Amino acid sequence: MSEETPSQDSSPEDSGETPAAGDSTLPEGFAQRFAEHLRANQTAATTGEGRPARSRPTVMVMAFEGWNDAGAAASSAVRAVGQACGAELIGKVDDEGYYDYQFSRPKVRSSGGHREIIWPSTKIYRARPARAAVDLLLVHGVEPSFRWQAFTADLLTRAAENDVSGIILVGALLADVPHTRPIPASLSSEDVALQEILDIDEPSYEGPTGIVGVLAHTAAQAGLPAVSLWAAIPHYVGQAPSPKAQLAIMRELEDLLGLTLDESEVVEDAEAWERGVDDLAEEDTEIADYVKRLEEATDTTNLPEASGEAIAQEFERYLRRRKRPES
Repeated sequence: MSEETPSQDSSPEDSGETPAAGDSTLPEGFAQRFAEHLRANQTAATTGEGRPARSRPTVMVMAFEGWNDAGAAASSAVRAVGQACGAELIGKVDDEGYYDYQFSRPKVRSSGGHREIIWPSTKIYRARPARAAVDLLLVHGVEPSFRWQAFTADLLTRAAENDVSGIILVGALLADVPHTRPIPASLSSEDVALQEILDIDEPSYEGPTGIVGVLAHTAAQAGLPAVSLWAAIPHYVGQAPSPKAQLAIMRELEDLLGLTLDESEVVEDAEAWERGVDDLAEEDTEIADYVKRLEEATDTTNLPEASGEAIAQEFERYLRRRKRPES
């Protein structure tokens, strides 16, 4: 699942509320309950149309480079999941009417003496992980510049054509959080049933939004269960790459979808990234003092490692990893 280099001029949506590290703790066995909920919805929909339900529901996971992708963490995570699951390209949304090429510029790439122009687009991949509870449609692209309503309708039409039962929208934002603590993540949904299953709230953000927010709301209005997953990135190191945030998103998707991924390379990158930021902070006393204040504030409000749910979640992830990772 190869893509051009993610855009680094991200200015992500600020929710106004920093996701708490503990918010990412999901109930044990959630992936199975999530899949059962989607399967029930799928069965009800297909029965009315006289079509048999698929044995496994299909979940569409989407991320877009640009405003909703601080540190390129969201797009990198979805791309990495696709590579780990052996995803295959099945479609593309590349209508030039969606893009302002002076803002999302095409790129020149050379390979084996051959040069080509890579135009901004959104690619759709299919993956059928062997031991997951769901099939996947992975969508990765560049946030459009124009005709957002048409773009949204186009993607949701592709979802309907592929019998998608639920959608996960992935984003990353800049926030006042320390790089030395677990990357905070938050989940929200406008679907009441998913709120109960996941023990989360409906979205509370009000203000300018990106294509991720538009897709989440439009899917919910169309009766398609949608979950929004956001990771918070330290604003003082918000440039790409941000492997620690990418890893946090990948692990959240593992728990949501019942996946088992080989994350060893991303883990090494995340550890190296944190050491590098540590070194930079030590060279500047003002930054070091600021990081310390963020640590104290975080430790006062969030103690995820001490919660029983977090321990249970980590143990469940450990048991999954005893099996061979997805090929």
